Amino acid sequence: MAPKQSAVKRWLSGTANFVPDDEDFELDVVQKGVDMRLGLDVASMAYKRQVDQIVMVTADADFVPAAKLARREGIDVVLDPMNAKAAADLLEHVDGVRNCKLPNVS
Repeated sequence: MAPKQSAVKRWLSGTANFVPDDEDFELDVVQKGVDMRLGLDVASMAYKRQVDQIVMVTADADFVPAAKLARREGIDVVLDPMNAKAAADLLEHVDGVRNCKLPNVS
């Protein structure tokens, strides 16, 4: 959660009785560097020989370097693009593709 700009202005204006409420905040969901962190996790597990297989749940070409490194280190890389169209270069660097079905929750 992040404060709305209007709430910050009211607070900075010196209003003595300023008490923030739910309306003064907004959901701020920004993912920065997530791909890089996941790629580092893949590299770490591959170099340390902690896993034999990695399942990547993505269709994003940003994961090509991680997939290539894992395969060079002898890790079996399986891709689950969640029924999305996976990037062509990502498909070149995985050992298999599997789309897992989502459970029916009706």
